[in-house]
Amino acid sequence: MISSDNKNHWEKVYETKSPDQVSWTQKKPQTSLDFIRSSGLGKNASIIDIGGGDSNLVDFLLEEGYENITVLDISAKALGKAQERLGDSANKVQWIVTDITTYKPTETYDIWHDRAAFHFLTTSEQVSKYIGIAEKHVNKFMILGIFSKNGPTKCSGLDIQQYDEESLSKKFERSFKKVKCITEDHTTPFGTVQNFVFCSFKK
Repeated sequence: MISSDNKNHWEKVYETKSPDQVSWTQKKPQTSLDFIRSSGLGKNASIIDIGGGDSNLVDFLLEEGYENITVLDISAKALGKAQERLGDSANKVQWIVTDITTYKPTETYDIWHDRAAFHFLTTSEQVSKYIGIAEKHVNKFMILGIFSKNGPTKCSGLDIQQYDEESLSKKFERSFKKVKCITEDHTTPFGTVQNFVFCSFKK
């Protein structure tokens, strides 16, 4: 899927569906929060949430006092929903509308968080671009939550790439050392179960 088609797909998803109609919605992204806290970095750590959409992660990070948050997503509508929900607090966050594989960061990040974006990259070119960007622009930690080998093979009508601890670690081994991996069952708003592998890596 080329970038413009990809963008159109996600704009339509966020335009036509509410949070309780999409599988990735979490009321509280506890595992992501736990991994971010486990980094041991202070509240001034620069954090980017890749494919953050209208996830509630940013709400909880702001509530906990994190001061330097960026949310990136290919869908302007998704980020617009998050901004509307946050109200004035949205002004404390940097919002970036772009395809991660074409992102050209102007800064580096202490924590790179991605839950459920990386597995949508299904070509070697897309994966290579993502890894190259992360290698250059992550200072300290990367946290990835991806569909496991026991997870779905499709999401939102799109093919995805499954991973396990070994295959995910191997993708990033050139510049990152694995810190911790866990598997987790995510129960969707409509009661189905999706198995994820979550890994943290250190630069």
